Amino acid sequence: MIAGIDLGTTNSLIGVMDAGFPILIAGEEGERLTPSVVHLPGPLVGRAAARLRVVQPANTISSIKRSMGRDVRFHGKNPEEISALILGKLKRDAERALEQTVSRAVITVPAYFNDGQRQATKRAGELAGFTVERIVNEPTAAALAYGLDKLNAKSKIAVFDLGGGTFDITILELNEGVFHVLATHGNTRLGGDDIDNALLSEIEIAREGDPLFTARLREAAIEAKHRLSLEEEARIELPFAEGETSFSHLLTRAGLERIARPIVEKTRGHCLRALADARLSLADLDQVVLAGGATRMPMVRRLVAALFEREPNTSHNPDEVVALGATIQAGILEGAVQNMVLLDVTPLSLGIETFGGLMNVIIPRNSTIPLKAGEMFTNAMPNQRSMLIKVLQGEREMARDNWPLGQFEIAFEPGAKGQARVGVQFEIDANGILHVLARDTKTGAEKIVAIQSAVDVSDEAVEKMLGDSVEHAFEDMNERILTESKLKASEMLAAVRHAFGIIDLSAEEKRKVEVLAREVEAAMESGELARLKKANAALDEGTQRLATLLVERAMEKE
Repeated sequence: MIAGIDLGTTNSLIGVMDAGFPILIAGEEGERLTPSVVHLPGPLVGRAAARLRVVQPANTISSIKRSMGRDVRFHGKNPEEISALILGKLKRDAERALEQTVSRAVITVPAYFNDGQRQATKRAGELAGFTVERIVNEPTAAALAYGLDKLNAKSKIAVFDLGGGTFDITILELNEGVFHVLATHGNTRLGGDDIDNALLSEIEIAREGDPLFTARLREAAIEAKHRLSLEEEARIELPFAEGETSFSHLLTRAGLERIARPIVEKTRGHCLRALADARLSLADLDQVVLAGGATRMPMVRRLVAALFEREPNTSHNPDEVVALGATIQAGILEGAVQNMVLLDVTPLSLGIETFGGLMNVIIPRNSTIPLKAGEMFTNAMPNQRSMLIKVLQGEREMARDNWPLGQFEIAFEPGAKGQARVGVQFEIDANGILHVLARDTKTGAEKIVAIQSAVDVSDEAVEKMLGDSVEHAFEDMNERILTESKLKASEMLAAVRHAFGIIDLSAEEKRKVEVLAREVEAAMESGELARLKKANAALDEGTQRLATLLVERAMEKE
């Protein structure tokens, strides 16, 4: 088995091929994205390290990818050694999920990484215990994930990749099943981090000698930036920023775009130079695709559309597309992926209902078939003995508004919340039949159902579903965000109750947390989204010390 790895500036991911399709593996926290953050001297890696960035920013290292290949040291470690810690966590996560050793890997790098940076990446993989089978260019991986290897020969593709710390634009040509890089340009020090820094400079009040406040403000500002990809405004709240005084700042999408525009505009020149170097005109391009989390920003998508005079392909999650491509490349190397014939496309998205009544898309609409895709799910409640797989089709955010195609149940051993691992795989064959498989990864027990109506949908029904999804987009997204906020609130309240039972706090500390928890409960009862999000944020901030004590307690046990 060969793993595919996206070693990113902000987040990293690992995936493997399973039954012929790529699966991205979630860490112990249940998230596929692992923050590329290391806390020393621990070391702690990933989400745990990212939490400590607020409490101990001087000992927390992020964006190490920007230093790959340079002769620098952070807390006595060079960039390869720090990157190896991130890769080591991904390796452990994969081995835990798969219950087998994973010792071979494909790792992606920006197309313009020089030989020294590529060798440094390879050394990092070897230090983590991998045999690095190949270093793959990120735009090539992205093109594979988008299925662009199925285009006609001599097709020309532009990959616009704006990540956390790096930007590159690459022009590829498909030739006999192989992508050839015609031209690439970029900047190893241009990305979402620079937008974060500019945003911080804009809103930060003078606070000499207070790195903790700056670190807390950075975390809150980044969260607000992410929200503004979907919302028009977001409030940055820091409860008790200075004694009893709280910090509050209203950030609008227009304000963020004003701050970010000079940074995003720097990508324009690179794009024009790449086209000129490739000796191509805009009309010569067959597709423009996006990669990197910063391409979620509406202004970035507008810039790409205006620059290339066409709407970019946004059918894939930009945070995950490079990792998916790396996993597919790994599958090609191990012989798990064979050439497929392009026959048809899925008219509507296919997915399953998840906890809270949400629609979780597994195969997006307009995906070419035949294809396979899947995700790993876990139990939402303790002592749960089975999972009901409800298969859905449609474009709405809530499960009830989509078409039910069928359902079945898979049993697993009862245990703590999040302990079970159930892989759900969707496969649409050349005949348009959807096969849905659910497998308990611990026992290997599985169930498969075949659904024949997944692709055979009338044009009128598709148009109505798409029309409804546009007409109700705003209220659908609000309901989804409210549901997710309620789920988050429930998890935090349960975590606080658990922590109270094992951590000794002073009466005053406990009282403050209880006040915040009661406000979360009241906000959940009210159903007011803004109030609940504010209450969740306040409880999250108010329990930072409690979280730190839990981490320290866990480290002592180790």
